[in-house]
Amino acid sequence: MLSERQDAILREVVRIFTDTGQPVGSKTLMNALSFHVSSATIRNEMAVLEEIGYLEKTHLSSGRIPSAMGYRYYLDNLVQPTTVPQDIAKRIDEDFGQTYHQIDDIIEQSAKILSHLTSYTAITLGPESSSILLTGFRIVPLNPRQIMAIIVTSDNNVESNIYTIDENFDTELIEKIVRVVNDKLVGQPLPRVLKMLHNDIPAILSEYMYSNDGLIDMIDQLFKKAGSEKYFVDGQLNLLNYANNQDLSDVQSLFSIINQSTDLKKLLDPSDANDGIRVRLGSELGSDAFKNYSIITANYDVGHHGKGVIALLGPTTMHYSQLIGLLGEFRQELAKRLIDYYSRYDDS
Repeated sequence: MLSERQDAILREVVRIFTDTGQPVGSKTLMNALSFHVSSATIRNEMAVLEEIGYLEKTHLSSGRIPSAMGYRYYLDNLVQPTTVPQDIAKRIDEDFGQTYHQIDDIIEQSAKILSHLTSYTAITLGPESSSILLTGFRIVPLNPRQIMAIIVTSDNNVESNIYTIDENFDTELIEKIVRVVNDKLVGQPLPRVLKMLHNDIPAILSEYMYSNDGLIDMIDQLFKKAGSEKYFVDGQLNLLNYANNQDLSDVQSLFSIINQSTDLKKLLDPSDANDGIRVRLGSELGSDAFKNYSIITANYDVGHHGKGVIALLGPTTMHYSQLIGLLGEFRQELAKRLIDYYSRYDDS
């Protein structure tokens, strides 16, 4: 651990560098510190911090900037989340203030609000689907060559897909399939629905049709869509604000990662048992594309309906104290909106 004076110096270097983007010299620090100490003493302390790897120079004669190790120490020991200003809290409340008809609408809106508030890239992951039940299933003929499959879940979410079928397909079989699925699967949690689609339903349907693999595959895809974790990303282009021309290939890699659900899930790490707010620096994210970026993640809890994740992706030089405070407030507001939404259907 560092001394109190070294802690204060490192904290001020992070703050000033974040505000100005310029290396911090001893004279600047002398005027910024809350206690009096000579410029020479500050230079000596900065030299110690550089020697142990918490500060670094950009040129031989320049001031210092925080290193990745310095940021890590700051985030683990020194960062002090700030209170969200009243006007920002009011803006969040107003931006959320509308009637929502599906959970996905709330999750998507939360990403938009976060991105607009911070000018960073916001990512939100909806609550896990383990407690969501299948409440309805229909297949509607659209014309001789197309059908629409529709499912409704207990969170009032509706998913549909249109499929092309052979002109000679027996429409009576469709009615039988709908009846079997409704008899056997309605009222079951979505993970169990998917399991039964693979294990139980094909055997039952074989009584009605010689080959059902194609239709079962279509239905299976729709239920997977309903049961999949929903990610929403807003403010992707904000990444360009913090990249120079040499970093454009890295930005392209970032775009690719945040547009792939499997990569995005690894990035958010929703399985993390920590219910607090977590900051991971670029060097900790497993890809060179993140070397100048960081991600701040926060879990939110909606009781028996599960947990989700909100996140901000931005440059390493983000205002962490402000953003950690903001995410702490924001996740509570998001959870409140979701619980209010669920209660409308839990009570019905």
